[in-house]
Amino acid sequence: MSYYAKVRDGRVIEVIAAGPEFFDTFVDTSPGTWLQTDPNTMLNQHALGGTPLRGNYAALGYQYDYEHDVFYPPKPFASWTIDPATWSWQPPTPKPASDGSVIYDWDEEQQQWVVSLEIPR
Repeated sequence: MSYYAKVRDGRVIEVIAAGPEFFDTFVDTSPGTWLQTDPNTMLNQHALGGTPLRGNYAALGYQYDYEHDVFYPPKPFASWTIDPATWSWQPPTPKPASDGSVIYDWDEEQQQWVVSLEIPR
């Protein structure tokens, strides 16, 4: 079984599981292009040690970069930038380390990480 994402205007609008022979008889009259995607590919790495396929496994709403032939998630905040090594979004400042007793969220207005939850120990 393989997985395919339908891309229209650079955005994933559908993901299906199908055998390769499915496209031999499948008729799709709606605009867009079907591209293979791999659920074992994330952050431009293959979980089983194989060759990563298109940066990340495609999901609904993901972007598709035609120039680099990769899928990546929607941009979470205006200030974040895409890392072409992993095809993931990176904040302007790294997330602080936590021992599990603190959860941080990004505050776009302040451009910094803020404590959103403290877990008593």
